[in-house]
Amino acid sequence: MPFVPPMTMMEFFRKSEGVWFTQRTVHHFDTVPDQSGESKLYVGAIALDDPRIKAICQPQGIDPASAKGGASFMWQEHDDDQEPNPDRVAVLIDVPDDETGRSGKLLRNQGYVEKIPVVSRYWFGQDGILTIDTEYETNQGQERCWFMTDDFRVRVSTVRMMNGVYLMTYCSERRYLTEANLAQMVQHNLSRASV
Repeated sequence: MPFVPPMTMMEFFRKSEGVWFTQRTVHHFDTVPDQSGESKLYVGAIALDDPRIKAICQPQGIDPASAKGGASFMWQEHDDDQEPNPDRVAVLIDVPDDETGRSGKLLRNQGYVEKIPVVSRYWFGQDGILTIDTEYETNQGQERCWFMTDDFRVRVSTVRMMNGVYLMTYCSERRYLTEANLAQMVQHNLSRASV
């Protein structure tokens, strides 16, 4: 069966649920040396009855009834085996433009670049590539993300500061596999082999 990319934000959030191993490279367009690193990203979908939806929508002047759900994102260093730090969590709420869900607003309790509540614009291209544009107080950011398979995705982001300094980040992310995931994959492959 061919891979079908998510084409709405809630499909994207649901397909992203789980733990991801992230390898990232950050290129600075000034005198700061390039950086690279590895981390874990924990993603969980948020249902419509979650109180965080109201708590994030209302301060932004958005009717919580217009939200379709959301997701929480926690991250930590790759070699850290402790529970993720709850202070390093971002909550995103999906407020689509219409019933197709192909574009809309993302409300965040804190931004990626500046740790303040922020509203981003998103849209999905025909090819399944998600683009998110964010205007912060002192800079602009754009992130593009797409799934190559159910268990591998790519993220590329750029940030432009008011002083003209840019940076670009490239991340490749693969899903951490649990014993249950592996057992399911074995069964799926066995069923394909018997056809």
